[in-house]
Amino acid sequence: MTDQWQEDIREWIRGGGLLQATLSSPRAKTEETPGKTVVRPVKLKEGLRYQFESHFANKVTHLNLEGQEAADRLIRLLGDPYRQALVKTADADVQLLLNNKGKATMRKQAAAGKAREAVLDHNRKKNRILEEGKPAPFLVELGIMTPEGRVHAKKQDKYRQINRFLEMVSDVVDALPRGRELKIVDFGCGKSYLTFALYHLLAVEQGRDISVVGLDLKQDVISFCSELAKKLGYDKLRFLVGDIGEYEGQESADMVVTLHACDTATDAALAKAVGWGASVIMSVPCCQHEAFRQIENGTLAPLLSQGLLKERFAALATDAVRGNLLEVLGYKVQMLEFVDPEHTPKNLLIRAVASPHKELSAAKWEQYESFRDFLRLSPALESMIAERLPGPSQNISETAK
Repeated sequence: MTDQWQEDIREWIRGGGLLQATLSSPRAKTEETPGKTVVRPVKLKEGLRYQFESHFANKVTHLNLEGQEAADRLIRLLGDPYRQALVKTADADVQLLLNNKGKATMRKQAAAGKAREAVLDHNRKKNRILEEGKPAPFLVELGIMTPEGRVHAKKQDKYRQINRFLEMVSDVVDALPRGRELKIVDFGCGKSYLTFALYHLLAVEQGRDISVVGLDLKQDVISFCSELAKKLGYDKLRFLVGDIGEYEGQESADMVVTLHACDTATDAALAKAVGWGASVIMSVPCCQHEAFRQIENGTLAPLLSQGLLKERFAALATDAVRGNLLEVLGYKVQMLEFVDPEHTPKNLLIRAVASPHKELSAAKWEQYESFRDFLRLSPALESMIAERLPGPSQNISETAK
């Protein structure tokens, strides 16, 4: 027998009355269960769809469904895993509370004033840090925006990437020190879209006292970026030719960025960041070959015997090692989706924020050793930061156990 709340959901969707539904309070908190799911109508080229936006700890996923299928999924999710939903319709806000047997208590509150309209445009204007229509000089000079602030059609992906990066920075900017000059290093800066964006956000938009160094091996790229920084009046943005592992230009840094540094060059950048005591680390690894050459495990033979699968697994294992070692040193680490995977497979960003005391974690070290030995790895990053890692006689924190 169908309960009234299920019939109401089907009717709201069938009649176009559903504006938004927010599902929360999962019965069990697991990595596979999103903390909340938001459902809203969107208008696509194919017609009206209902978008399910699922919020996990380190990512957000989207699924677009037609009306009846959307109603079925929404009802199913309210049975398992969620116990609660707030449904906004044109006429009322409806709160649903489900008990363990799936029976719901429904509370309705009439919508105040004029009936609300659903936002149906899937390409609706988003609140971006760098808004279209508001020209940013560095974006104009880099050929992403017109002088009037319109984003060139062929540069939309790069524009979204820059904004996504700045959103990730904004989430952790409070972890950076205040009351003094911030020192930032961007290893492997390339043409420096993100380096200029970072300087624009912190120095121009937020008025912070910062100095930024961009490092790259290509002389022509560094010359171009240096001239552009001078033209923009970015007095504390410098670009240097140099190798990550050999760079000795400073003794400390508050933030280290390394995007698409190849293979163990990423590890060299992370080691530098750790040695400098960086409060924030933002790293997008690239072409991880080291673990592919080392990894061995008889139990995983069905996976490791296939070159493509082994390559992908080795890349994930490499980043797991990097994240785990940073956690051993007291960083809070998140693995985030940097850009849509349809644009590039190298879309994972490691974001690490130092804890106030940076205590070594015994639990994370034991976890790391077990994982490393299971795959018979000898990670470059471990050797680069060996003096900072737990030794036989060191006292390490038990708090994470």
